[in-house]
This record gives sequence, structure tokens and C-alpha cells, in this order.
Amino acid sequence: MAFGTTANGDKIDEITIADGDLSVSILTFGAIIQDVRLSGIPYSLTLGSSNIDDYFGSMGYHGALVGPIANRISNARVRLEGMMYELERNENGIGHLHSGSDGVHKQLWTVQDQSANSVTLTVTLPDGVNGLPGHRKITATFTVTAPASLTLEITGETDTKTLMNFANHSYWNLDGTPDWDGHSLRIAADHYLPINDATAPTGEICDVSDTDMDFRNMRLLEKASPALDHNFCLSHTPVDIREVLTLTGASGVAMSIATTEPGIQIYDGGGAQRPGCSTYEGLAIEPQRWPDAPNHRGFPSITVSPDAPYRQTTRWSFRA
Repeated sequence: MAFGTTANGDKIDEITIADGDLSVSILTFGAIIQDVRLSGIPYSLTLGSSNIDDYFGSMGYHGALVGPIANRISNARVRLEGMMYELERNENGIGHLHSGSDGVHKQLWTVQDQSANSVTLTVTLPDGVNGLPGHRKITATFTVTAPASLTLEITGETDTKTLMNFANHSYWNLDGTPDWDGHSLRIAADHYLPINDATAPTGEICDVSDTDMDFRNMRLLEKASPALDHNFCLSHTPVDIREVLTLTGASGVAMSIATTEPGIQIYDGGGAQRPGCSTYEGLAIEPQRWPDAPNHRGFPSITVSPDAPYRQTTRWSFRA
């Protein structure tokens, strides 16, 4: 179904897939998860918009697949194979965030395959786009499975060594309320990455014990206590898919996330707004590899090659 057009007049489609008690709408612009509906719940569980112009503006990351390098690169520069690459300084004129203005969240994706419960989208990135080497092909497959699960499988292929770290950037509010007050969170992480004033990792890897970053047991969220825009360390390398996080709303709706990724970024939404809505409306939960990894020797590598392509699987499961 037509959803809108790009600035160049190219058609953007909305594709709805469903199985069991769950239906999900995906946009071909940015591979955006635009709407998530659970049977018996009268509102979407993710923060989306019916107006494509919102995604060109303040909602640029809402629901989108971000990459080829999600999250932040400090000082907008990375070294790869002895070469220094200068990236777009799109955050406060200093840092690089979510691959800048040419990231995959700004691209029109092509439908490769589609069925009642699944859709596969692809996009290609020519050599040099995002400031990185390699002719790259990215594939994202979304599949809904009964009773109420959504699985995202991402692959990234390249013809030369390059950097890849993709993340879905959906915001979640399981209560359909103006903000996420009343939500509780559990994260299976023993460590987290402290951040500096530019919201980039300092390079430290800190134990969550005896800190306000300990979410190993289910815990009621509070605004700014702590302020959250941090990576929680799940492992040092990608692993077989396992459950890592549970979010529950005061309504009783719950979401569990399983992923292959070694990290998960949690952002409290304190600086994000949909038009006409409040801050803290939703919680961004982003399975990914550790941010700013090329600039920290002890962080898991995000280098990929023709013989070692990028792969990620993330699954969201819902219940009421």
C-alpha cells in the first residue's frame, strides 16, 4: 500500500505482515517498523506516524534500521586497515551519529520477497557512501510468527573490508500513554559502557553492581534516575540468539527481546519527540554491537569482509 513519496517523488510503500495475534507494518523507506499491533490492545506498541513527512523530520530514527554504523563514532573518524576515514560530523559538529545523512534510515529499500507473514527488503551502498569503503548490499527480513513474535534478520555483504554495526531504532510504549511512566525493565547485562559529555563511550567497561545501571532484576523505570543513553554489554562477541531483555507496562503488556548481538543500547527518549507529543514518550531499545568500537581496543570488532559478512538476528515477543 502506498504510504507517501520521497523528496524525489519515488513511492514509499507500507507492507503489513501478520500471524497469530500480531501484525506489523513496515515502510520501504528506512526499513521502518511503523506500527505493531497485538490482538486485544487498541493502540500500537511502537511509536510511529501516519505522515511520511514526520520521518523526514523529527522522527528520523523512529522505527528505522540505522547503519551501516549505528550509534556514535567519537570525533567522526575511524581507522581501518591502516587508513583513517573521516566521517560526517552530524552530531553537534563533532561526532558521527547513526551513519549521518546517507545512512540506511534515509534510503529507499527494495522489496525482494513478500508473503503474508514476512517481507525481505534490500538496499545497496556504493563504495564511499557514509565515508566507508566497499560496495555493500544490506538485506533485512522481517517475519511475524504466532503467537506474537517479530523476528528481524539482517545480513551485510561487501566486496572489501569495511565496518558494519546495524540496529533497529524503535521506540516502545506498551501502555499507549503519553510517556513510559509505570514501565519496568530487566536487562541480562553484568556490565555497561559509561559515556562522556558527547554521549560517546569513555572506553571503560564497568560492572553494574552497586550502581544505578543494574537492571539484572526487574525494576521500575524513573525519568532521569538514571538518565539512559547507554550500551549494556551482553557478551564480547555475537552469539547464538538468547533472551536478553524484558519490558513490561503498567497495563500488563510485556515484550521480551532475544538477540545474537553483544550489546543493547537503551535510550530513555528524553530528547526525542513525535510532533505534538511529550518527551519520554517511548523507550528506544537497540540490539547492536558496542558503539564506537573501532576507537577502543577492548571493544568487539565491527570489521566485516567478503569472507566474513555481517549477520544479526533479533526477535521481539509480546504478550498481554
